[in-house]
Amino acid sequence: MPELLPIIQLGNPILRQKALMIEDIKDERIQILIDNLMTTVVQSNGVGIAAPQVGEKDRLFIVASRPNPRYPHAPKMEPTVMINPRIIAHSTEIVKGWEGCLSIPGIRGFVPRFAAIEVEYTDRHGKSQKHAFTDFVARIFQHEHDHLDGIVFLDRLESTLDIITEQEYQKLITQES
Repeated sequence: MPELLPIIQLGNPILRQKALMIEDIKDERIQILIDNLMTTVVQSNGVGIAAPQVGEKDRLFIVASRPNPRYPHAPKMEPTVMINPRIIAHSTEIVKGWEGCLSIPGIRGFVPRFAAIEVEYTDRHGKSQKHAFTDFVARIFQHEHDHLDGIVFLDRLESTLDIITEQEYQKLITQES
């Protein structure tokens, strides 16, 4: 049965390391990790989670956009496993949006990201996938992809003035509703 994994926090050196390509997708360890990441992202009210966030150095993440207490306006999509993902094209348009991270609790940052991206990845069954993502889902992908390269959203900020607490963020989105 899938288990809720502990999420490592900023300061743990694994968050700053480059994750390794997954060679054998069918490996039982990888399949169990996928199931556990699915459980963890849902139970933690995340919209995405990368393997390094649970201490695993694999190039794997889940994009799982859905409305929840941390992201009440997130679009709903089926949780999607992305193995060895890469961005193959992106828009020239950059948009700023609020991001948080399960590994950096309590703060949000106003982060610039590409508005649209085209990506390739392998699904959990070993099938190659190619998709285009825009807006919030594109933001989730880029955020999780950064985790695979040892980058956290704070590294992308243009200014420390673009940081607020989770409490202030919740007030902000309540006012926007």
